[in-house]
Amino acid sequence: MVWGSLEAAKGLVSGRPRGARALIILLSLDAGPAERSAVAEALAGLGVTVEEIRLGGRFGFVRTGGAELPAESLQRIAHVESVVPLAPRAPLALATRQHGVGKAVAVGELGEALFGGGHVGVIAGPCTVEEPAALRDIARTVRAAGAAALRGGVFKVRTSPHAYQGGGLPALRELAAASREVGLPFFTEISDPRQVPEVAEFADALQIGARHMQNFPLLTEAGQTGKPVLLKRHMAADVDEWLLAAEYVLKTGNERVILCERGLKSSERHVRYLLDVGVVPWLKQRVGLPVIVDPSHSAGDWRLVPALARAAIAAGADGLIVEVHPRPETTRCDAAQALPPADFEQLMDDVRTLAALDGRRLHAPPPVAPVAPVAPSLSPVAPAASATTAAPVRSRKVGT
Repeated sequence: MVWGSLEAAKGLVSGRPRGARALIILLSLDAGPAERSAVAEALAGLGVTVEEIRLGGRFGFVRTGGAELPAESLQRIAHVESVVPLAPRAPLALATRQHGVGKAVAVGELGEALFGGGHVGVIAGPCTVEEPAALRDIARTVRAAGAAALRGGVFKVRTSPHAYQGGGLPALRELAAASREVGLPFFTEISDPRQVPEVAEFADALQIGARHMQNFPLLTEAGQTGKPVLLKRHMAADVDEWLLAAEYVLKTGNERVILCERGLKSSERHVRYLLDVGVVPWLKQRVGLPVIVDPSHSAGDWRLVPALARAAIAAGADGLIVEVHPRPETTRCDAAQALPPADFEQLMDDVRTLAALDGRRLHAPPPVAPVAPVAPSLSPVAPAASATTAAPVRSRKVGT
């Protein structure tokens, strides 16, 4: 078979049903009949079914079935110059969009927060859970502004082992108490598979931070809880790597995955990370999972957060996760990026307006019956040494 170009070959192969993912196996320019025969025999010996092709003045083979060996393995065969996949480099069978409208992911026992399917949800709260009374004030503030869910860190993933590592399970109890008191479901980050059973007993949704995007045992353990999983993109990961990480959760049978873009490392210094806003509409066209954006971590400066957040919603993001704190000078981490409450309230007004422009709406929490307040602790939450040193928690019902 003679094809005029590699692009033409891609078009012809992609239009024909194949038993395996197609590859073009190009031979070296000096490959004669004997070399072509040797390559064909080697491929047959590996269980790969091929059809010989000619691309202009070059010879090669297209894989049509049989064994699906990696392209780099086939490239080690003598006289093979290159191997070109004619499909994405990795299958994304579970994350790929199947319908014209992306599905919504509900968070909370009563589905109090919705992300996707025409709903825009905002997750807001402090970077880390420290002072219980302040946590409740923040929770009430973000709820009043229209946030659909509360956020708060209890096991903090820090670059330095000497930095504050979070309050651990006592902080988790405080976060659960504040969530119950104000009627907001909450997200919190996990970093170790050993944390999953205890955190899942309390949290409404599990957050996988950027640095643990490829912690595959953690992804599997989180997926098996059945809880919604918010999966942040690693600061150096491409989209395929991010989606393959999501496949680990989806493969457990848990379809409640929310993707979160939070910025990539770059040579720029005017922002902490380079926010990839363009990935939002790209994913919305190709993947059936909700996509939200974290403008706080990408900006690293609270004054830039509203502009980045507005850009994300205008690009079609299904929500935001934003750090909010009334007195950032008192917090132990990420003080520079925490929005003051007044700025957050203004941002929420902007989100409502931008979402309405393309027929979406901000998903605010429904009214709730009054809940008896839980007495706050009298002192800030002390940091935990590790995920396994604190006493285990056995009930989702919180108390002192």
